[in-house]
Amino acid sequence: MNSGDLLISNRDGAFEVTVSGRANFEYAVPLRDIARKPEMIRSIKIDLSACQAMDSTFMGVLTMLSVALRRAQITVELCNASEHLVSSLRGLGVQKLFKFTTEKVTAQGEAATTEKVSQLTVAETVAEAHKELVAENSDNAEKFSAVIQYAEEDVKKLRSDAKN
Repeated sequence: MNSGDLLISNRDGAFEVTVSGRANFEYAVPLRDIARKPEMIRSIKIDLSACQAMDSTFMGVLTMLSVALRRAQITVELCNASEHLVSSLRGLGVQKLFKFTTEKVTAQGEAATTEKVSQLTVAETVAEAHKELVAENSDNAEKFSAVIQYAEEDVKKLRSDAKN
């Protein structure tokens, strides 16, 4: 992830996010952190106009974010998503969780960084994201069972290494 590829702005709980380049597991960690604090969110708009592609971890974290906010009746708005990105979400059966708009997003926030993110955090994010995709659409179980298994094994190993 290059500096500036993921910008996050928070104005009193109104989050605006811009995503550039290829959204992957590195981009997912800062959004996962937001999803873990849904009580802080009044609204969230994610501009995908400069996003070329999304990996399954990123799409899983978007799903996680949407599910966390659904209880508060807040919908994640995906702005300016290309047909390719919408098709990727549709292929996982999670497009129904989002509101698609063409609204302009002007995230003036700080560039999210993953420099300090541990391998353990990344592995946990990968596992959680893919479990969420399976929870939202059981058809994803076959697609991601190996990814989940590998990520969970990685989490166990990294936790064990940290204890030693």
